[in-house]
Amino acid sequence: MEATKNKLWTRDFSILTLGTVVSMLGNAVAGFAIGLLVYDKTESVLLYALFMTCYSLPRIVLPMFAGPYLDRFSRKRVIYTLDFASAAFYTMFFILLLRGYFNYTAYLLMSMVVGGIDSVYSVAYESFYPTLISEGNMTRAYSIESLIYPLSSAIMVPIAGICYRTIGLAPLFLFNAFTFLIAAIAETQIKAIETHIANTVEKFNGSRFMQDLKDGFAYLKRERGLNAITWFFFVMMFTSSICMTLALPYFKSLTLVDGIMQYSLVMSANTIGRLIGGSVHYFYRYPAQKKYNIALFVYVAISIVDGAYLFFPFWAMLIFMLFEGMLGVTSYNIRISGTQNYLPNEMRGRFNGLFQMLSILGTIGGQLIAGAIGDLFDIRLVVAVCMAIFGLSVFVFITPNREAVKKIYNVNA
Repeated sequence: MEATKNKLWTRDFSILTLGTVVSMLGNAVAGFAIGLLVYDKTESVLLYALFMTCYSLPRIVLPMFAGPYLDRFSRKRVIYTLDFASAAFYTMFFILLLRGYFNYTAYLLMSMVVGGIDSVYSVAYESFYPTLISEGNMTRAYSIESLIYPLSSAIMVPIAGICYRTIGLAPLFLFNAFTFLIAAIAETQIKAIETHIANTVEKFNGSRFMQDLKDGFAYLKRERGLNAITWFFFVMMFTSSICMTLALPYFKSLTLVDGIMQYSLVMSANTIGRLIGGSVHYFYRYPAQKKYNIALFVYVAISIVDGAYLFFPFWAMLIFMLFEGMLGVTSYNIRISGTQNYLPNEMRGRFNGLFQMLSILGTIGGQLIAGAIGDLFDIRLVVAVCMAIFGLSVFVFITPNREAVKKIYNVNA
């Protein structure tokens, strides 16, 4: 009985993981194809950037409002319903492209719909996924999750690039629709009982929704550890977004070498680092009492590595980014396994919604700042200053609340 209890690959966990893998393969293709489609049709960097911003806009507010609903009703049903909707949506993209239809305004609106679907799906998934993990396997489960996206991108983006040059973009959207359909059908077979679902006797109306939303903010405010982690990651997303946005322009400005190729190889080194780091987490369990100290070291190390790598020769950049990828996945695993293990199931939707909302706000804010100052100052100096701010935020948010954060991080999850 104990062996079954501690087994990670239960039926429901396997189904959701399989569905995630399949849909991520499609998503990796879609992310590449949609952006390329708009840029090809408009041949405008400004219109392309506006398109990508509109995709992110619903992700600012929808997660926050999705949280109270997902803490009252079936998260599983939301997950497979949105996957069915995505399958239908990408089928529509395929048909429109097949007929040669392109209208920038229409595609702009469709990008907002896709962004809205993705934002609600993320909160539902992040709130449902931990409930399928058996006791003591949280870290291993999230090590698997951390591998899915980089592996999907590493496999599918090159394939998508080949397809773009040979058969065009339309089949890529059909492939994406098919992957979402397979994922949705698989997810309907999950049998887990969702214990958070409210008693149907209690009516869920606008008043109840607003009260639940306020309760979510109140919960985050009184939980010192979660509050500190949330605001620290807001700063992290803000500063990292500035650095990531400016990385490509910096490499492109290198006139004596092929900057685009260097950029691709540096980002690939980071992906390889994430794959290595995720594999380590699956097979090796860090001592619970040391997780806080490991996280602290990782945060400081990332601020130094990311702030300095552009000042070094290319071969050193590759090593730094490989190391950064390993550190990044370690940070992710300790944070998400600790917070999801700590959260009461009936509060996961609201916390995850608020966390995602602030993360997206940080990301968009960083992109806007990068656009405003990227042409005015030395990019390497901007990146170094941003990472110095990120490093300083460790001592503003994390260390003053070390005991509260340790309660979240230092667990055998």
